[in-house]
Amino acid sequence: METVNRGKIILGLELNLILFYVGVADNCIVSVSQLPELEVDYTQKVVTLSCSFSTVGCPAEQPTSLWFRYGTHESENLCSNGCKSETDKYTLKNLAQNRVSLTVNRLTFNDSAIYVCGIAFPNSKQPRAKQTGRGTVLVVREMKVLSKELQSALIALLVLFSIYITSVLVIFIILIKSKSNTRRKKETEESQKKKSARRIFQEIAQELYNKRHVETHQQTEKDNTYENRAALSNYERP
Repeated sequence: METVNRGKIILGLELNLILFYVGVADNCIVSVSQLPELEVDYTQKVVTLSCSFSTVGCPAEQPTSLWFRYGTHESENLCSNGCKSETDKYTLKNLAQNRVSLTVNRLTFNDSAIYVCGIAFPNSKQPRAKQTGRGTVLVVREMKVLSKELQSALIALLVLFSIYITSVLVIFIILIKSKSNTRRKKETEESQKKKSARRIFQEIAQELYNKRHVETHQQTEKDNTYENRAALSNYERP
């Protein structure tokens, strides 16, 4: 970052010298503004850098627009010959409402650099009639760069998807617990039915046992009575 800032300072000095020689250094004041940064996908092949400016007290003539490229190891003055053809690497255009543009054709990774826009009124003697912008840092990416709107849409979709996943998990957990409670309740009911059936069977068995015991006891008493009578009858005989 320090290297880039130092480079911008050096570039600014060089640009001021170039702009000074474009016209002689009235009350004309120029202000130039540029986008600070622009990221693009290399598959676009073409990218346009815009530059807007405002003037106060300047001549009614069309100003001269200059573009400078500051790379990693060198700086260069672009389109000194005009660059009006789209077959050129760079194309300059004067747009309406105090705007100019520089189009970079056949975009490559090497086109990543700082592009500075300069506006000058050559016939003005005022030093501030020749100004440059702060420069636009052009970054050419390998991956496709998503727009802020698309990024916001993707974030919203991710949030909605997270809510959906959370809702599904909560419903799944509720269903599992409900199924488990239903199964436990069913097992409890079946166990109670089995216990009830077992108890009824035991009561029936006990009743049959008691009934049989009573019948056996009565039969035994009858047999004893009969034997006693027989013995008594034998005893009474002479």
